[in-house]
Amino acid sequence: MPGWYGVGWGTALLVMLPVLAILWLALFPTENIWPHLASTVLPVYIKSTLILMVGTGALSVAIGVGTAWLVTLCNFPGRRLFEWALLLPFAIPAYVIAYIYTDLLEYAGPIQIMLRDLFGWQSARDYWFPEIRSMGGAIAMLTLVLYPYVYLLARASFLEQSMSIRDASRMLGCTPWQSFIRVSLPISRPAIAVGLSLVSMETINDFGTVDYFAVKSMTAGIYDAWLNMGNVGAAAQIASLMMIFVVLLITLERLARAKSRQFSSADRYRTIERYRLSTGRAWACTLACTTPVVFGFLVPFLSLVDMSLAHLDQFTDNDFLSYASNSFSLSVSSALLALSIAIVLAYSKRLYANRRSLQFAARMSNLGYALPGAVLAIGVIVPLAAFDNSVDAFMRSHFDISTGLLLSGTPFALVFAYCVRFLAVSGGSVDSSLGKVTPNMDMAARSLGANTLRTLREVHLPLIKGGLLTALLVVFVDCMKELPATLILRPFNYDTLATFVYQYASDERIEECSPAALLIVLVGIIPVILLSRTITATRKSR
Repeated sequence: MPGWYGVGWGTALLVMLPVLAILWLALFPTENIWPHLASTVLPVYIKSTLILMVGTGALSVAIGVGTAWLVTLCNFPGRRLFEWALLLPFAIPAYVIAYIYTDLLEYAGPIQIMLRDLFGWQSARDYWFPEIRSMGGAIAMLTLVLYPYVYLLARASFLEQSMSIRDASRMLGCTPWQSFIRVSLPISRPAIAVGLSLVSMETINDFGTVDYFAVKSMTAGIYDAWLNMGNVGAAAQIASLMMIFVVLLITLERLARAKSRQFSSADRYRTIERYRLSTGRAWACTLACTTPVVFGFLVPFLSLVDMSLAHLDQFTDNDFLSYASNSFSLSVSSALLALSIAIVLAYSKRLYANRRSLQFAARMSNLGYALPGAVLAIGVIVPLAAFDNSVDAFMRSHFDISTGLLLSGTPFALVFAYCVRFLAVSGGSVDSSLGKVTPNMDMAARSLGANTLRTLREVHLPLIKGGLLTALLVVFVDCMKELPATLILRPFNYDTLATFVYQYASDERIEECSPAALLIVLVGIIPVILLSRTITATRKSR
């Protein structure tokens, strides 16, 4: 058992290395241009990022909470379909939906062409049309793909609520709307706060949308400082500021639910009785749930299918197959490694449940998910480059041999970044599954002569294989969609489906990369189905 304590600590420190590297580089940069940044571009970055977060968060909460309550507690046409359909926008990366809607809504797009033909307008001076490449456009695009975070958690909370509390509110004269405002919504506030914090963190992480729409967010500032100014220290300083934003978000989220305590009631598994609505209100609910699904999934998905039909030969093109192979190999490797690390940390915590230091280290190792991809890329490249330079200097001085890049500038850097970024995803699933295994299993195995490693291999892993498969699949899909870290860390002449889509779409050639974007979306649909089944299985309803 003592070996597991050291392995757990060592693994946690390795995963925390990028965070420590960012802080070190920000505090001790080679060239300190922080005063220049603070007096010029930094206020613009902060203002744009805050507007993005507030706008996207507010719209995501409105859509997510509203639709979650409707599908959980109201009867209307198509309700069972919308239970899982409202999660489908999860499958579409934000940068993909931004490219598609820009292609549809810009001046030369089919929508404005149709309007000019219909009303006889000759130029843009003859009519007003909202500018898609703007702050408002970026907020709309991010909302369409991020509201499922709030919907997912809010619906799970509504399903777990006691029916007796709702019945009591109705007996006291509350209408369904008043019952929602006064009872259901306050009880679900902790879950909504978690969903809102996830939306905000994903908004900060986005690069493809804000770059395409020319929104000067802090993520765009990191790319500008690193790639245009050539100053890694300045990029790390902006990254450290983003880390402060993330820590504040997490702190606010925890404060929002600090005094909230919820306990399972006796009627938790009582069948849900939904509100019966009039015909008009029922169809209004259907329309309300249809809108985000249509604009968040159907329109972009059908557009990709339509564009891909003209480029079916791309699926057999050697370059496309190479990009797909890179994406799949990176995603599989990262998912397996992240799952292995999650198992080590979860099992170490189980063996040393009374060691607070190890519990703290394991929690800190999950911080990577809260870091934007661009921030994480800096944290990964700094220690890997230092290692490569040290090895190269040693080999040159002793053997007159140059080793070159061993870790940085190779696919290993991407795999490491993916693992750090998505460890919390796999770790949460493994922790949850392992926590359901009774400690009696451990004691029975030990009494039969099995050591801790054998107990893990022959007892625990078979029992939690469902949770392991879920974690593996979700991390795989997240890695397929990841763009900011991939753009920075990928080796030369090494593209994935995500970078391929970004490069072509940025050059106004969305049709040529539509098969790649469609493949990313199709892969992303798989965890959506799993998530929906998991939530629905928590409680029977009628």
